[in-house]
Amino acid sequence: MKAYIYAITYARCIENGHAKRIYVLIYNRIKPGIRFVFPTTMLRNYLLVALRQLRRQKMYASIMIGGFALSIAACILITLYIRDELSYDRYIPRADQAFRVVEHWAGGDYPGRYTDFAAPFGPGLMSDYTGVEKSGRLMNNSLFYGAGANQIRRADQTQNTYEEGFVYADQSLLDILGMPMIYGTAGHALDAPHSLVMTRRMAEKYFPHQNPVGQVFYLNNDTKTPYTIGGVIPDFASTSSLPYDFFLTLKGVELWQGEQTFWGANNYDTYVLLKPGTDVNAFQRAVTASELQRHIIPFMKSSGQKDVETKTKGYAIELQPVRDIYLRSYAISDDLPSHGDMRLVWMFGGIAAFILLIACVNFVNLATARSANRAKEIGLRKVIGSYRSSLVRQFLTESLVYSLLSFALALLLAQTLLPFFNHLTGKSLSLPWGSLWFAPFLLGSAFLLGIVSGLYPAYYLSAFKPVKVLKGQVARGSKNARLRSVLVVFQFTTSIILIAGTLVVYSQMQYILHRKVGFNKDQVLVIQGTNTIADIQAFKNDLLRLPQAKSVAISDFLPIDIPGAKLNQNAFYMYGRKGASPVFAQDWSVDYEYLQTMGMQLSEGRDFSRTMASDTGAIIINETMARKMGIGAHPLGAVLDHFGRPFHVVGVVRDFNFQSFRTDIDPVCLTIGISPSMVSVRTVSDRVGGLIPQVDALWKKYVPNQALRYTFLDDGFRRMYADVERDGSILTCFTVLAIIIACLGLFALSSFMAEQRTKEIGIRKVLGASVHQLLVLMSREFVLLILLALAIAIPIAWWAMHAWLQDFKYREDISGWLFLAVGGIALAIALATTSYQSLRAALENPIKSLKTE
Repeated sequence: MKAYIYAITYARCIENGHAKRIYVLIYNRIKPGIRFVFPTTMLRNYLLVALRQLRRQKMYASIMIGGFALSIAACILITLYIRDELSYDRYIPRADQAFRVVEHWAGGDYPGRYTDFAAPFGPGLMSDYTGVEKSGRLMNNSLFYGAGANQIRRADQTQNTYEEGFVYADQSLLDILGMPMIYGTAGHALDAPHSLVMTRRMAEKYFPHQNPVGQVFYLNNDTKTPYTIGGVIPDFASTSSLPYDFFLTLKGVELWQGEQTFWGANNYDTYVLLKPGTDVNAFQRAVTASELQRHIIPFMKSSGQKDVETKTKGYAIELQPVRDIYLRSYAISDDLPSHGDMRLVWMFGGIAAFILLIACVNFVNLATARSANRAKEIGLRKVIGSYRSSLVRQFLTESLVYSLLSFALALLLAQTLLPFFNHLTGKSLSLPWGSLWFAPFLLGSAFLLGIVSGLYPAYYLSAFKPVKVLKGQVARGSKNARLRSVLVVFQFTTSIILIAGTLVVYSQMQYILHRKVGFNKDQVLVIQGTNTIADIQAFKNDLLRLPQAKSVAISDFLPIDIPGAKLNQNAFYMYGRKGASPVFAQDWSVDYEYLQTMGMQLSEGRDFSRTMASDTGAIIINETMARKMGIGAHPLGAVLDHFGRPFHVVGVVRDFNFQSFRTDIDPVCLTIGISPSMVSVRTVSDRVGGLIPQVDALWKKYVPNQALRYTFLDDGFRRMYADVERDGSILTCFTVLAIIIACLGLFALSSFMAEQRTKEIGIRKVLGASVHQLLVLMSREFVLLILLALAIAIPIAWWAMHAWLQDFKYREDISGWLFLAVGGIALAIALATTSYQSLRAALENPIKSLKTE
């Protein structure tokens, strides 16, 4: 009480201009107790005060620490994800000189960027350009024997094992990648025809603790073409854009006679290692000009194409750094098994930053809102001699304590949530506890976050004038109410944008999964690896005898992307008019029951028929092919030229999506032929039970040395869009997290505001205000802020999601109802958050509130 009286006296003397007199009075009063205070003592004092504040304001402290911890945990997980994405292909020793070659067609019938080149292109780079140190080709098109996936076995064993990750490659490709040899001769492991190089993990799987060089493998029971192991290389890192395990040599390989000198078939990715000092831009220009004049234009003219100069205008050869392949290939058409997206890296990084900002906003809001509670403390400290700088240090110490405690809790949360996050992202991330940089990085981040979030509250609180404070003129921190409103609007603007994004991604995913795709993907069993069956027709006939089988088709050309499914694009002309520009179309070999089994519908004509011998020269095309060929009005009976052979159009199948919804439907041509790697079984919907055991028993009859592999067509279709589903799930999780953190702050803020207005509410109740009126009064300010946030967020969300949807040729339009739903969700969340405290304050006994000072 004496301290308070001294403080009041001091404040009045300041007001009357007698500061010097009162200073001497107080100094003489306390002079005997003055002693020098060491910095450690002051720090201990700051910490003690900070801990007392924690104990005194348990609810607010819990919300601050909990919100900070949740946001920091999210940031840690997203940082691990981004760090992993950015680390792809960093293992290549001379990555700054290694490139993938890309061709850019600006005009013509098929504009875009592509990585596939003709067989002679890669060797020609090495021989024709002095700036090239090495060039190497890679071919992973599963259309050709050996590439993609295979059933393999050691020559001295009988059991087949299914393996993926087979590619054809030149020895020079391994040299460009800088792969050392564990076993075998470096630089020569793929020199011999029918040789292969495998990774260490595959070598250990098939030849544990042995040197396997010289051992022999058979692929798909083909004992006429044995493959000899020429070397073993280390496993590729999980952050490699080339995650292959078996490299089959291209030495002596010719997919058809004359392929190695033919410029009209593009099947090979080409990589180059430039010599040091080579000007990349000049090299690109030189290759572009040379290839156009020496190979591309002459071939196009020799095939009878017209307007060649127009079609090749803007054509360019580009070199893509190997370190950019994984994250920066979303505008490039290639056959690599997986890609990231730099745009997603930026998006998730932005989400992490916004989540952290929302938590910082909570801290600033609550610290400034509670200013009235600490006003007298600040006034008394200033009266007894505290400088503003010491008060700033005090408040920053409190902020640092909050930050350090939050980081400790965040690490525990991140470690606990990491398995779930790995499942969500399909990665194997871990916290780098053993890295020397990790602990200093966390500690530095904790200090930085504590200072940044506490800086404004510290300067705001320390700026209070003791005269005004002790005279009661700082009532509720009203001067910073506008700032609090701005920060609340920022929080909910961010949250609303995330909610809108989540709903759009979910809507697009549902559109993809439930849109009519032109075939019936339900109730179709796909049996894989059937190319090892000696009599595939007998196997098909036995399948048809099963009571659950409705129809059976032999073909590994499927309208979904699963391992082993083939794609094959070739040029088609109108027969007799080869001088016209070709139409490049998918060329699928199917059997007579293919359309029935896939549930495809004919818009014109008929299906293939076994009773018509002429159908070996028949062709069924899709509607897009009919339009591209210019026969959309009268397609039946048209004759197409396919490698110089006439094919008569007998039917037109309705367009069906066989690739991603991100691209247009391409032309498709179906011809009768055998492509035996897969057998599809359409089942009777009410008799599916027990099918797999019966198929397995039948399988063992035909292939006793090989396990049955199968999938369902709808599962394969869903896996085609696993990346969209994954990104949507990640976005949903972080949206929910952002909303929780924002609501924590709103709950604490509404609680504090209700506490500050206790006496006002009591007076209003005494004067006759109803509970409903009081609820409206307490919630009105927050509702107005949410509506303002909604007005700001909707245009931003629409722009962002409209841009995202442009990646899809087939997409769900953004509906106005979606934003109404977003607004309703945001308001419901805000009202649910604030209503508890508002209702509690409105129901409080007014007598109790009016009796309190």
